[in-house]
Amino acid sequence: MGIARAARALEGSINRRSVVYLRRRGWVPRIVGLSGYGSHRSLHVFGRVIMADPDGPDFFDDLEDDHARMPTRPAEVAAEAQRGWRSFFTAQVGYLPVIVHAGGQSIRTTTDRSGYIDVLVRDHGLEPGWQEVQIEALAARPVTAKVLVVDPAVRTGIVSDIDDTIVVTMLPRVFIAAWNTFVRFTSARNAVPGMASLYQRLLEEEDGAPIFYLSTGAWNTVPTLRRFMRQHGYPEGPMLMTNWGPTPTGLFRSGVEHKRVQLRNLMITFPEIRWVLVGDDGQHDPMVYDEIAREHPRKVTAVAIRELTPTEQVLAHGTPEAIEQPPAIRNASAEHGVPTVRGRDGYALATLLPEVVDERHAAEERRLTN
Repeated sequence: MGIARAARALEGSINRRSVVYLRRRGWVPRIVGLSGYGSHRSLHVFGRVIMADPDGPDFFDDLEDDHARMPTRPAEVAAEAQRGWRSFFTAQVGYLPVIVHAGGQSIRTTTDRSGYIDVLVRDHGLEPGWQEVQIEALAARPVTAKVLVVDPAVRTGIVSDIDDTIVVTMLPRVFIAAWNTFVRFTSARNAVPGMASLYQRLLEEEDGAPIFYLSTGAWNTVPTLRRFMRQHGYPEGPMLMTNWGPTPTGLFRSGVEHKRVQLRNLMITFPEIRWVLVGDDGQHDPMVYDEIAREHPRKVTAVAIRELTPTEQVLAHGTPEAIEQPPAIRNASAEHGVPTVRGRDGYALATLLPEVVDERHAAEERRLTN
């Protein structure tokens, strides 16, 4: 506890000094709009304010990525490395006054100590689909951020983990966040076969069904991951990342708790939606998803777990075996009644998951009509 407080104080001191130093060099606050989400009742708007060179590139841009654009000359490689370094090690502007304009509402707030904006807007009046909200901050240029407003008639949704579930980098888990920031080109990472087509197939069952990407990775990695997903055909959806760094109770934020909180927030925001939860057995996804299924058995349609190879298991947590003992391939007799399917990739999961989802939907319809 004492070490955590000391680390948190040190982080705050270094950041404050960095902001002062960068201001003297002419840098100004820059707003980074992050993807948000909501229902017709309320809207979660996310963003961040960091210090940036007013004449420099946007380190959080979303440029198209292809092999032809990859840097080859030493100067280009160095510039790209510096670009990645700056997007990973940022000087955030804490406690800065902010105004969020969403539909007919304007909310005044401040960034938190890490420069993040997390605002709940009620009675926003925005139509279903991808919409834009505006974020203003003191001494910064206003920006727009995308938000997904889910139609109140929708009853189906997907929550997917990212690392080792849809993307494989073949690196130890502790290095993945830095890799996703420094190495920005999507050819440097591999898609899990069949996952994109599986998600597309599931979402086609209901018009407007959302997908959320839930990860313990840092927000700084979003641009790289978003380009990767677009290139490999993953459906667009809000990304629910986390803020790295010390907390009042620990040197690092709990990834397990982050996932629990975000899943519960989705259950609260969308009480009518029943979710398909997709993850892998390299970390704690099976445990977290099982907890959520026990808490909300009628809000979870199914759990799908990608089984990592022994090599991937070693990179994920240091041993060749999964952390949790896997249940049966199709365990419909679990205490909470939520079936779990397992497979090596999206193609293997696709042989079971769609059928399980259809059966669960049919059972729910019978329950409602009886």
